[in-house]
Amino acid sequence: MRRRKDSHKARDLAVQRMERLFVLADASHLTHPERSDRYVQIARKISTRTRVRMPRDLKRLFCRNCGCFLSPEKTRVRLHQGVLTATCLSCGEQMRHPYRPIRIKPEKAKP
Repeated sequence: MRRRKDSHKARDLAVQRMERLFVLADASHLTHPERSDRYVQIARKISTRTRVRMPRDLKRLFCRNCGCFLSPEKTRVRLHQGVLTATCLSCGEQMRHPYRPIRIKPEKAKP
């Protein structure tokens, strides 16, 4: 199947819209939590319809089980042995993401 010449423009536009919707969801999660969940739902629909992958940092901002926006009030985050576990407090689903802990190098003593 041939791609259109404007496929990169459409992809960029879709990513920009998804990012904008997550900004709006973040801004409205305290006053209207159901509205922020709807913004996430619209962003996911844009991603599937345009066949554009959602960026990794945006994927981690919503629950894959119930689809709600993971605001700090709706999430419990735990760090354990290089694994970040985010628990959605709406449905109880746990999402695990690897991370590298920052290691502080010990300073050498000068004689």
